[in-house]
Amino acid sequence: MSTEELAAQALRLSHSERAHLAQKLLDSLDEESEVERAWAEEAERRYEELRSENAEAVPADQAFAEARSE
Repeated sequence: MSTEELAAQALRLSHSERAHLAQKLLDSLDEESEVERAWAEEAERRYEELRSENAEAVPADQAFAEARSE
């Protein structure tokens, strides 16, 4: 199937189906989506760790000072 044929088929879809297809196609072009997803998961994990009090929050200036000294 050519690109033109595919486009013609896609244009027969409903508005919401075309929007969904367009989003899926755009997402497939986003090379960083895996990285962004991984960082979002890591941020969520860290947030939950802080909420459950299994980790201690450290002020940013202290964290940077400790990182620079190592």
